[in-house]
Amino acid sequence: MKKKILAIALSLTMAAAFCACSSDKAADGSADGSGGQGSGTAGTETTLYLSAAASMTESMDKVIDAYEKANPGVEVIATYDSSGTLQTQIESGADCDVFLSAAQKQMDELEEGGYVMDGTRKDILENKCALVVKEGSDITSWDDFESAIESAQSSDDMIFSMGNADVPVGQYTSAILTSLGLNEQEMVDKGIITYGSNVKDVASKVSSGAADCGIIYATDAYSAKMTPVGYADPEMTGGQVIYPVAVMENSENKEAAQAFVDYLFTDEAMAFFTEVGFTPVAA
Repeated sequence: MKKKILAIALSLTMAAAFCACSSDKAADGSADGSGGQGSGTAGTETTLYLSAAASMTESMDKVIDAYEKANPGVEVIATYDSSGTLQTQIESGADCDVFLSAAQKQMDELEEGGYVMDGTRKDILENKCALVVKEGSDITSWDDFESAIESAQSSDDMIFSMGNADVPVGQYTSAILTSLGLNEQEMVDKGIITYGSNVKDVASKVSSGAADCGIIYATDAYSAKMTPVGYADPEMTGGQVIYPVAVMENSENKEAAQAFVDYLFTDEAMAFFTEVGFTPVAA
C-alpha cells in the first residue's frame, strides 16, 4: 500500500514539473517553435536592408517609421552614406534589398553589373544643389562666390567644402565649378578646398564654421537649418539631380522589397520627402 501511495505521489510530482516547464516555454513564445517571432504583430517576420544616399536620412527615417507601423511584420534596416560608398558595399556583397541613389551613375554601374533586378528601377525624386555659407559670410550670391574663389590665394583667405569625386554631390559640384569658369585643381593647389566623404560631412564643415562655404543639396540645407544663398540650375550641374531607386537582384525578399519601393511612391511617403525639399519625379 505504501509503495502504491509513493508511486502516485511521484507521478503527481513529475506531472507538476512538466506543466511548469511547459508554462516557461509558453511565456517566451518558443513552445510552438516560433522562436519568439509571433504572427506579425508580436515580432518581425521579414527584414529588409535599405541602402540610401546620406541626403535621405531625415526624410527616410520618417518613411520607415510609418511603413513599419503599417506593416508590423516588416523591419527596415537602413544604411545611409554617399551613393559611391553604398555602391561599393553592394558590389562587395553587403546585404541590400533596396538601393536609393543620389545620382544615376551609381545605379547605372550596378545595373550594368547585374546587381539590379530587371524592371524595378524607377526615378523617384529630384533634388537641387545649393550654395551655403557660414554665419556672417560676405558671400550672398554665385557672383560673390566666384569672386571670392578667384581672389583667394590660400586657406588663410577662404576654405571651400565640397564632396569627394566618388560622391554624387561632389560630381555635381565639379560640374558647377566648371560652369562658373573655376579650375578645381588650381583651388586644390592653393589649399582652399576641403573635401567631404558625403554631403552631411560637407554641411557639417560649413555649419560649424570649419569652411567658409560649400555646396550641398537643398534638402540637407533644410535639415541643417541653413539658408542657401544660391541654387544651381540644371545647366550648372550638367543635368537634373535625379534619385533612382531599385530592388537588388540578390535580395532574399524581392516581393517585400518591391512592396516597400511601391510605398515610397505613395502620397503618404512623398509627404515626408517634399517636407524637406525633394520634388517628386513625374511618372
